[in-house]
Parts: sequence; structure tokens; C-alpha cells
Amino acid sequence: GLWVLLRVKFHLRRHQRRGSTIPRLFQAVARRLPDKAALIYEATGERWTFRRLDEFSNAVGNLFQQLGFGCGDVVALFMESRPEFVGLWLGLAKAGVEAALINFNLRRESLVYCVAASGAKALVFGGELAAAISEVSGMLGKKMEKFCSGEFDPALVPADAKHLDPLLNSAPTSPPSQVPAKGLDDRLFYIYTSGTTGMPKAAIVVHSRYYRIAAFGYYAYRMRPEDVIYDCLPLYHSAGNIMGVGQCLIHGLTVVIRKKFSASRFWDDCVQYRCTIIQYIGEICRYLLNQPVREAESRHRVRLAVGNGLRPHIWEEFTRRFGVKQIGEFYGATECNCSIANLDGKVGACGFNSRILPNVYPIRLVKVNEDTMELVRDSRGLCVPCRPGEPGLLVGQIDQRDPLRRFDGYVSESATSKKIAHDVLRKGDQAYLSGDVLVMDELGYMYFRDRSGDTFRWRGENVSTTEVEGALSRVLNQADVVVYGVGIPGGNSRPG
Repeated sequence: GLWVLLRVKFHLRRHQRRGSTIPRLFQAVARRLPDKAALIYEATGERWTFRRLDEFSNAVGNLFQQLGFGCGDVVALFMESRPEFVGLWLGLAKAGVEAALINFNLRRESLVYCVAASGAKALVFGGELAAAISEVSGMLGKKMEKFCSGEFDPALVPADAKHLDPLLNSAPTSPPSQVPAKGLDDRLFYIYTSGTTGMPKAAIVVHSRYYRIAAFGYYAYRMRPEDVIYDCLPLYHSAGNIMGVGQCLIHGLTVVIRKKFSASRFWDDCVQYRCTIIQYIGEICRYLLNQPVREAESRHRVRLAVGNGLRPHIWEEFTRRFGVKQIGEFYGATECNCSIANLDGKVGACGFNSRILPNVYPIRLVKVNEDTMELVRDSRGLCVPCRPGEPGLLVGQIDQRDPLRRFDGYVSESATSKKIAHDVLRKGDQAYLSGDVLVMDELGYMYFRDRSGDTFRWRGENVSTTEVEGALSRVLNQADVVVYGVGIPGGNSRPG
């Protein structure tokens, strides 16, 4: 674990000195592997080489620069998972423009809220979601520029929307001439997180955070350039877009993108595309175990499954039935500075932190009031560390000079300040409050216990109770509504 930490830190420092960004790191990979498959789209079998992805993203960057977009501008991206999604945010980044990655399941007020919260000047949406955009077009504001990617049906798209595809076809495919003055500590894009309180928040993802998450996965689980990753997780989340696609952009792996998870097709896809790594959330593993036995589940080449939320009883059954040799369970939120990983397959553990050298990676479990979730403090005003076996709130000490410990927060400054506590481990320090309760054993292995705050978990998504309460209240003539999560026997979710 220490070796992985130091290696990621070394590479981050090196890239920082060189003025690297994610687009620059990708361009180096594309020059080295121009004809290798970067992305494969399962829905069509289409293969995007690194050259094609590079040229497509160059066209995006050039077009938006021609349209007057520049450094620090925000463009909302609302489309289903496909290679163009990656090329669009990457191309925007080449122009210094920051994409806001919107959950394609959102509709009406929630959709409008997330677009507005990002401060976006324009919206790029997939043709498959044209009806959802037309429904809220008037609520997005008259100044919002709209571009439709993919199928363009004039009967469905808003009247003021432009078809993006022909514009991109006429844009230069050489690198944008105006290179944005950005570095690793600058903003790359925004990912929405329900977090633990209130409405979804636009979490800031800087270039170094993207690199850090992808590199941790690569080195911690000994991924290799020849690996093929099967990614059926949504690309508007960090697991699919960073832990998955990040291996393609930074390390040159091939990633198979599936628009939507299918339990019945999962192993057939893995066999067809010769996948060696799969991504999961706990629910996916349970759905696969509930499927009838198929020939493909014993013919695949998958050696590693990377993800989170895998319960102990499912863990062992999953590895036994499907013959996957390694489970790469990890813990981490998009914005957190206290990610942990299980490197040696300890069943049920989501990570490890040394009890002998705790300051190498200064994260802690601290005591909280079980009813209010407020931090418990000692006579000196500092937080009280938990003993082994004692549940506590996971916190990470903040150091903005250290790319592994910095906390960039959210677009909303008030939301950012609510996630920071002071005088936690020592006087004058700051720490990120994860909102999650974990427990550590005598050896330093950590286990997820519960999520505090106003969310519940459903099908791998953290759902804001505030959103659901608002939607129900409108339907019920503004009646008072309270939503909370309840467990399902034999399931991983806590639906509201």
C-alpha cells in the first residue's frame, strides 16, 4: 500500500513540474498508440482508435473555441454513455472549457437545477434525450446555447438547438491552436454527487484528482497496458469515467463501453471483447449471481473485478462461481481526500490504513454523536479517535499543497464549507468530513458500515431525500413529506 501511495505521489509531482494536464497526458498516449483501440462501443461494435478519439476531441476543442468559449467557461453534457461522451468532455478540456456531467436519468426540475448549479453557458445533449430537453427548454434560460449530438429529429429537439455533428465534421482535427493556461491543480470537469445532505452538488474535479483516482486503480491492482476493461457503469460518475475510462486516457488500456448494464449479456460481452477487468457496484454482482448458469461465465478471461459495495457473503460466492481471481474493492467519493483500497483481497474490507504509520496517509475514524452525527470532542477541543472495532466517521486531513490530500469541494462555496471541520487531529488543522461511518479492525482493515445524512442508496446511486420529498410534495398538493431509507432483506440498496 505504501509503495502504491509513493508511486502515485511521485508521478503526480513529476507531471506537476512538467505542467501536464489530462489532455496533454492523453495526447502523449495517442501519439504512442495511434492505431490501438481506445474505446469500443458495445451497442454497435464500433472501435475508436486513439487517433480517432484524439482527432474527434480536437474538433470539439476547435469548434468551441471558434464559438467563443474559453478558459473557465462551463458546458453541461447530458447524454447516454458512448464514446462521443468521452470525446466531448476531453475536447472541451483541450479548449480550457469545463464540462458539467449531468445524470442522464434526471428530468424536469432536477435536470434544470443541475444545469443551473454548474453555471453552464451551453448544453450538449444526446439525440436520445431530446424529449427530456424539450420538456424543460423554456426553464433553462434564453441565453443557454443548445447543441444536439447524434440523431437530430426536428420534431423532438428544441427549436433553438443546433445539430452538433455537422459542425464537428467541418472543424479542424489538429490540436487547438490556443492552448489553455491550465495545470494539474485547475478544474477539469464537474461530477454531481448527492453526498449526504440536500440537493445534488457539483463536485469540482481538478486534473490532479482525475489522475490520482485512475493511477491509484492502475498501480494498486497491477493493471497492464494490454488489459481490456468492461465498463457498464454510467460515465457521469467517477467510477465509470475516471476509474474506468481514465485507464484508457492515461495508461493506454482499451475500454469497452456499455450503455446500460445487462445481467444476461454481461459474460457474453466479456468473452466477445476478451475483457480482463470488469467494473462493478455491489448490486451488479448480486444481479449476476441471480442469473442462471451460462457457458460464457466459465469461458471469460476476467482476472480482476474493481468496484465498491460488495457484501462479504456475495464476495465469496462471486469469486467461487465466476472464477475471478482478484476483487479490487475500494472506498472513495468523487470529491474526497480519504480514499482507501483493499489490495490483498481481505473479504468484506473496503480498504486499509496502517496503524503503525498512520501519518503517512492522515485519515482517521473519529467518534460522533449517533443521533446528531456531530463530532465528539475531548477537553482540548479535538476530535476523539475511535479504537479498533468502534464505528466512527471517516475524515481526511486537508493539505492543499499535497495532491493526495487536497479538497477542492463544490461549485457552491457554502456546500464546500459544510464538509470541512476544524481542529480535528490537532489545533489549527482542517479535515474533510466524508459523512460515512466505517470501522477499523486491529490490523488496520476498514469496513463500510453506514452512510449518514439525507440520502438513501438505490441501484448503485446515492439519492437525495430532499429531491424525492420535493417531487412527492408537488404531486400531493404541497403536502409535507418525509423520505428515508429502509433496508431490503438480501439486497444492497436502501430505497426510500
